[in-house]
Amino acid sequence: MASPDKQKKRAQRAKTKARQNRMGKPKATVVHPLLANPLIDEPFDDVEIDLATFDFQDIEENGFDPAHFDDLFQAMHQAEAIGLLALCLVFLQYPVLELVVAEEDPEAATDFMMGLLIVYRGLFHNESEDAAVQWIGSETFQAAYNEAAEILQKKNARGGVRT
Repeated sequence: MASPDKQKKRAQRAKTKARQNRMGKPKATVVHPLLANPLIDEPFDDVEIDLATFDFQDIEENGFDPAHFDDLFQAMHQAEAIGLLALCLVFLQYPVLELVVAEEDPEAATDFMMGLLIVYRGLFHNESEDAAVQWIGSETFQAAYNEAAEILQKKNARGGVRT
């Protein structure tokens, strides 16, 4: 049998471990404070999107129906109420967009992204295509977009750590 001193140390370690398990592990730090918001971090987790049926070639040839991207546009609109960076973070996490960027020609992917942003601005801001293109090209949007891309890159490098 172990000495009373060793038994006491084991009991203390067990007690400490039990307390840690009860209290939960300390939350991982987030890459950016906006990612602490469930509307911004992984906003499409509860949206069913069948990427197997997504046909980018059909979109390239015939354009896209904005109704098919309503979940994206609604999430972007909610995020925009928080700020432009939040909107860009949501936009860049859209699974269909991630698929297009990963698998398609960069020019075609950029055209698709521009199309989505133009439609979004038309729907929620009543902007013409020219005004939307000007907004997309603005320094403000470009800075937010680039920062969002960097934030998501850091998040993904960490293995998608979430709070």
